[in-house]
Amino acid sequence: MNYETSVMSARDDLDTDPARNRNKTVWIIAAVIIILAIAGAAYYFMAGPGAGKTAAAGAGKDSQAQTVTVIAPGSGTVVSAITATGTLAARREIPVGVVGEGGQVSRVFVDAGDWVKQGQVLVSIERSVQNQQVVSLDAQIGVARADMQLAQNELERALKLVDRGFISKADVDRKTAARDSARARVRVAEAQLNEARARNSRLDIRAPVGGYILERTVEPGQTVSAGSGILFRMAQGGEMELQAQLGEAALAQVSVGVTATVTPVGSEQSFSGQIWQIAPMINKESRQGIARISLPFNEALKPGGFASVEIKAGSMSAPLLPESAIQSDKDGSYVYVVDKTNKVSRRKVTTGIVTPDGIAIIAGLDGTERVVMYAGGFLNPGETISPKLYKAAK
Repeated sequence: MNYETSVMSARDDLDTDPARNRNKTVWIIAAVIIILAIAGAAYYFMAGPGAGKTAAAGAGKDSQAQTVTVIAPGSGTVVSAITATGTLAARREIPVGVVGEGGQVSRVFVDAGDWVKQGQVLVSIERSVQNQQVVSLDAQIGVARADMQLAQNELERALKLVDRGFISKADVDRKTAARDSARARVRVAEAQLNEARARNSRLDIRAPVGGYILERTVEPGQTVSAGSGILFRMAQGGEMELQAQLGEAALAQVSVGVTATVTPVGSEQSFSGQIWQIAPMINKESRQGIARISLPFNEALKPGGFASVEIKAGSMSAPLLPESAIQSDKDGSYVYVVDKTNKVSRRKVTTGIVTPDGIAIIAGLDGTERVVMYAGGFLNPGETISPKLYKAAK
């Protein structure tokens, strides 16, 4: 009995296995259908019923060329200007000191800010003692001339008596020598007087050249000598200059005769000058050299003051582009040029100076091209665009 029951149970199990397999298959198919339905519903609600239309519209839009602003730069004259700073100074500063013996200052005739002529007396030194020496030497000349005249008269009388035999030839020679000695003493006395007068004249401190007094450091009553230092500083002819500090590259671009505009610090007035000398040496520490710019006299130009300068280094004809049109990468600067078929291509350029009107292009363009003005960074070579020519506001 037990045996039959076991056989029947095993047979029932064999009969139910196919049913279970079919049920599992049905459940799997149903689960897949449910998942697809959920995904479709989600897409519908997220994209909306017009998703298909939007995709189609996007495809149509991509097929249209985007509008890009372009510019035709042409070619204009670009003036190369170098800006720098420097110190104002006298073009030829002349220091004036004591030339002679010196002494006590009796009078000072000029002050800083005065104009003087060459040889004009600036300072007079007290000379009462020196004047008495001159009087004494002048009197010595009178004595020497009297002695010379006496010797001359004696010689003439001796010459008349020598023919009669009253005086020997040796006596005549001695009287001739006495006359010559007296004459020499006269010349010595005259030379000593002239020397004294020359020394006295050097007591007056005079202007070595004509010009403008910049500084005075002497007062009446002061004792001065050759070791007293500089009493006056003056600008020869009143000429001024700016000693502009320029870097090596800028110094190589300028030359003697180039014009410049100088503006002193704190002043709105500018002065026109020109380079008259370029330093032959470069400072090895600052790597700068000096360009000396001559300026006409003006009271606003204070030696020792600070000023800025704009130097006209030359001019050239070149296209000008706004900064937005120029791109750069590791290969250098470039622009996008639009051809006749409205396709853009990359063009390498070399930039020059920056002006208020734009950046000069010294190589790569001749000015007749159409250059992408904006959004060049979003374009690719060969891309077709719809160019819109830029027109500057008048």
